[in-house]
Amino acid sequence: MTNTSSAGERSLTRRKRLVFAAAAIVVPCLALGGALVAVDIHLHTKYQTSAGFNIWGYRGPVAGRKQPGEYRIAVLGGSAAYGYGVNWDQALPALLEKRLAAFAPAGRKFRVINLAYNNEGAYSFAFTQRDYAYLNIDLVFLYEGYNDLMGDPKRPNVSIFRHESPVFRLTGYLPIFPIVFKEKAASMLSGGDPGALYRLEGKTVFRPGLATQAAAGVLRTTAEIGQSLERQLGRATPEPLHRMDEVNATGCKHPWEQYCQAIIDGVRTALTADRQVLFASQPYEPGENVHARHVEQQREAAAMLRRMFGGDRRFGYIDLGDAVDLGNPHMSFDQMHLTARGNERLVEHLVEPVVEMVSRRVAIQSSPQ
Repeated sequence: MTNTSSAGERSLTRRKRLVFAAAAIVVPCLALGGALVAVDIHLHTKYQTSAGFNIWGYRGPVAGRKQPGEYRIAVLGGSAAYGYGVNWDQALPALLEKRLAAFAPAGRKFRVINLAYNNEGAYSFAFTQRDYAYLNIDLVFLYEGYNDLMGDPKRPNVSIFRHESPVFRLTGYLPIFPIVFKEKAASMLSGGDPGALYRLEGKTVFRPGLATQAAAGVLRTTAEIGQSLERQLGRATPEPLHRMDEVNATGCKHPWEQYCQAIIDGVRTALTADRQVLFASQPYEPGENVHARHVEQQREAAAMLRRMFGGDRRFGYIDLGDAVDLGNPHMSFDQMHLTARGNERLVEHLVEPVVEMVSRRVAIQSSPQ
């Protein structure tokens, strides 16, 4: 009896040790995770009106449930659509919504949602639409060419920023604190350059003090902890390899086949969901070589779109190539991204085509089947 009782006690002791050991690992992780979530929500609140995005990964206020009579427009593209360099309410989507309010008939409301993000090209169009299908979009505005100007078949732009986060892929919530902390750390180490994280190494001449280096190190470490937790989660939700295949049937000449195929995929994704689509050529970049390349890219895309979708009343195209002079510093601060004034000028050219698309939608819905 004594030996059996001692063995049972030893077994119980081992189980307790295992429980305590597991608790020692899990509880701190849960506490750390909870703390990071709290920090992340605070940072979302702080930065979503400036350069950041809301908790669901898009710029501007959360859209909420679609209201009766509400016509929703989603703007997809890269940094020019996102509004790099201006606040969210100075970006193209917010200004377009403001201007459209004057054209809304009784009982109708326009809502424009900014689903763009920096560095994304046409490849992201289809993925972004599927990610945000729950927003019940009526019109998809596709606005990107700059980020596909390389036209390199070996290195196409297959960036889908939100899919880099396993948390977003699993829940739709997009953490912001790793980006904020890394940008702040890079800014501290470069003497206040807010874009230092994206600069090439070896270009910074500022030498921070030890205290600054230590503070920046804490920010970087915290960001890396969060990203490490995401990577562990990512093992349970792996992301497939992104690549471009089957690009020979676009009719676009080399090297624009991949760009054209990505646009086709984006348009077809919208039409399959019975959404309207408006594709726009962006203001042509200045500079002799890049200008010619940009014009050629857009001419190939426009011709392809006319061939493939010109007969579908749900599709529209607008050439904004000459709508804004990117060489004018009042309109663009870097000959690509628009100032608030530049975005206002662009919207002036965009309102009428959007209103025309709304009229088509009404006509299609009211016509006998």
